[in-house]
Amino acid sequence: MSGSTLSSSRRSRRRTVAAVAVLAAAVVTAAFALTLDDSSNRNGRAGEPAAATGAAVPAPADESLLALARRDASDPLALGRADAPVVMIEYSDFQCPFCGRFARETKPELLRSYVDRGVLRIEWRNFPVFGEESEQAALAGWAAGQQKKFWEFHDVVYGKPRERNAGDFGAENLIAMAREAGITDIERFQADMASDQARSAVQKDREEGYVLGVTSTPAFLVNGRPILGAQPTATFEEAVETAAKAAGR
Repeated sequence: MSGSTLSSSRRSRRRTVAAVAVLAAAVVTAAFALTLDDSSNRNGRAGEPAAATGAAVPAPADESLLALARRDASDPLALGRADAPVVMIEYSDFQCPFCGRFARETKPELLRSYVDRGVLRIEWRNFPVFGEESEQAALAGWAAGQQKKFWEFHDVVYGKPRERNAGDFGAENLIAMAREAGITDIERFQADMASDQARSAVQKDREEGYVLGVTSTPAFLVNGRPILGAQPTATFEEAVETAAKAAGR
């Protein structure tokens, strides 16, 4: 191995260690505001906040996490300008009720106040943690994105509370949600869901979260600043405003 390659590898490992340390600190901080629902940890690796009772004390931003923003203008699982000064990465599960709360209560405010003004970009990461139905919903979301309907599908899924692992995310219901989202080529939708490309994309997102130390949904990075749980809208607004000011400097 050449000296330059070894040096690059060491830098990469240092960035990963720093990222994990920052998110670990965020987990400790957020524990004062969040109760982890251990009983819902279906696969032994990740759970979900039982509630967000107040604004958790936010962890500071970390420069090493900024590189996780993909800023791909063609990414169908992203909203907002690729060159927006602030990027919020969201790790979510379609079966997570608190992800749904964020989608219904906070995301519309962020769209109006920041995304539409070119200040904020939201990048979705599939982080299915609650079993097979979560996995299938993630694949369906990716497939919806192949027909430029990911966010319409997202809004349909989160449009109302749904039962977890009770058949709400079975194959027929996912097709019905796809139709409601405006997806017209259902055969392609099903083929995309079943593709290796879909599974690879979902696994890439999930492993990114695991490497960072994400253990619950929803989890967010706002220009490298971790926020855990469906916190009040004001918490996200403050994080975006702070990040935008810092980017302006």
